[in-house]
Amino acid sequence: MAEEYNNARTGEFSITHFIVRLVVGAIVLAITAALTPGFTIDGLWSLIVGALVLAALDYFAARFLGVNATPFGKGITGFIMSAIIIYITAVLVVGINVNLFGALLGALIYGIVDAIIPGRAM
Repeated sequence: MAEEYNNARTGEFSITHFIVRLVVGAIVLAITAALTPGFTIDGLWSLIVGALVLAALDYFAARFLGVNATPFGKGITGFIMSAIIIYITAVLVVGINVNLFGALLGALIYGIVDAIIPGRAM
């Protein structure tokens, strides 16, 4: 268990860490959709695929653009990037529907819920 913890903290890949992040991401995404007007998810598979796409887009934003895509990551830049990632996820995943207002409000709610539910620093 200590090795899994150290691998996750140093950024090394572990299947356990990936599964935990996927589950936490799906929970955060479901809570965000439930609390955000203009943001709906039509089923479990859309939720799972949406969590995968959202995690992948977040990873690429951090890796290639150097932007922490959370509303609390880099201020307004992180907030806008988070809203864009939510909107792109809705475009790519069938069963996730979001309008512009829903993406903006969803980015804020996603950031708050993600800060409350641990998952990144496991």
